[in-house]
Amino acid sequence: MPRTPSVWMHEMSWNEVDDHLRRDDVALVPIGATEQHGHFAPMLLDTGWAIVVAEEAARRCGCLVTPPLHFGWSSGHMSYPGAIGLRAETLTAVATDIAQSLLHSGFRRVVFVNGNRIANLPPLEIAAVRLRVETGAAVAVADCGLLAREAVAALCEGAPGTIGHAGETEISMVLAYWPQFTDMAKAPGGFRATAIPAPDGPPRRGHGSLDRRLDGDSVFLPHTPEEFRARTEARQGVDGDESLASAEKGRAMVSAIADRLAGFVEELRRTEVVVRRTAPVV
Repeated sequence: MPRTPSVWMHEMSWNEVDDHLRRDDVALVPIGATEQHGHFAPMLLDTGWAIVVAEEAARRCGCLVTPPLHFGWSSGHMSYPGAIGLRAETLTAVATDIAQSLLHSGFRRVVFVNGNRIANLPPLEIAAVRLRVETGAAVAVADCGLLAREAVAALCEGAPGTIGHAGETEISMVLAYWPQFTDMAKAPGGFRATAIPAPDGPPRRGHGSLDRRLDGDSVFLPHTPEEFRARTEARQGVDGDESLASAEKGRAMVSAIADRLAGFVEELRRTEVVVRRTAPVV
């Protein structure tokens, strides 16, 4: 009985991957995290972003997707039981090894799809830069929180800050794709909106912002795991407004992000690439 065609590399035989490489050389690598999202949402949420966005984008543009990596740079959440994190340099090394393996197989364009929005960026960007410089391959990082900020913001109802950790966007996504692991009856409620920074006020803490309304001057001062837990303890480790989430929004958000990723893949295919050096990972 013929198998249903899949975009997932681990669901294919090696010769099917080889046949695909004769037509296309793009691979998406979903990378997430295993960390807390309150009492009501699963720890797979960050990897979930990467999985659904990568799969939908691959179906749109005809590329392949590697098995997802469920571990990321989760230092801020390590005071919660169940968190499994990698050191930044380990995540860089793992991402590099994954890409090197793909390049050795014949892929020339690799995109790390980051579901641990913003948090995984520094290690993944280092891996992408090193691979690009050392091999000549087109290696990029696409962040699920930054790919379609305008489109996602247009789908949000809440005030600035509602799309934070386990907030309106993340819980919408998980309600759409993993409702069996989500229990909104256990959600904390009581969210208080984040004030928009004044142009002449102190800079916002953190260089990256998921919410375009919070853009502006910024500095980076990392919080310790204990500080994050203390700051969010009253709301189960949640710092967004989960009450505004819906499965309908989640599907629309993922579709918008996947559209942008598929468009980027098409752009990447038009980029001239000469891979100078690859080697098996040993």
